[in-house]
Amino acid sequence: HKWRQQAPAGFEYVLKAPKFITHRKYLKDVEQEIRDFRRSASLLEDRLGLILLQLAPNMPYDPGRLRQALLHFDNPRQVAVEFRHEKWLTPETQGLLRELGVAFCSADSPKTELLDWVTSGVGYIRLHGRTRWYNYDYSETELQEIAGLAEKMVDKGARKVYIFFNNDAGGFAPHNALTLMRMLGTHDRETA
Repeated sequence: HKWRQQAPAGFEYVLKAPKFITHRKYLKDVEQEIRDFRRSASLLEDRLGLILLQLAPNMPYDPGRLRQALLHFDNPRQVAVEFRHEKWLTPETQGLLRELGVAFCSADSPKTELLDWVTSGVGYIRLHGRTRWYNYDYSETELQEIAGLAEKMVDKGARKVYIFFNNDAGGFAPHNALTLMRMLGTHDRETA
């Protein structure tokens, strides 16, 4: 309740589903855990933007299990999925996300490259660092590439694009975010 009350106008939270669901149980038999998480998340009401479901790198490729887990959320269209292994980057996965209206999280990391998939009305970009996890300073050229990806997502039908910097170990995230905001022309807008 306090988080909702303290959020400025226009601010939305994106919550990450608990690792117990994604990294311990690998989305198997998680109906109760998702229900409990949904109950807490719902307290944010209109301040809840999305829920990030980050799959463990070693989760078995099982689109049926992913489908079942996504259907346990009240509104799968309010979920984004980040895949930590390339085995998931298939037309079958893309079709599943599109069918359910779930956002694809395009992740940049030492193990993944950014993709321009848009599977819902939401684009989602998560930046962990190109060559080092969490401790990487994106160059102007790389940030221009990311800005171009965000614009491409809009061209492909995303009405909103979330971009998160998770390269904060060295304190690079705030500077990178401000530079990207300037490139996208959002510096003067209300942003979170």
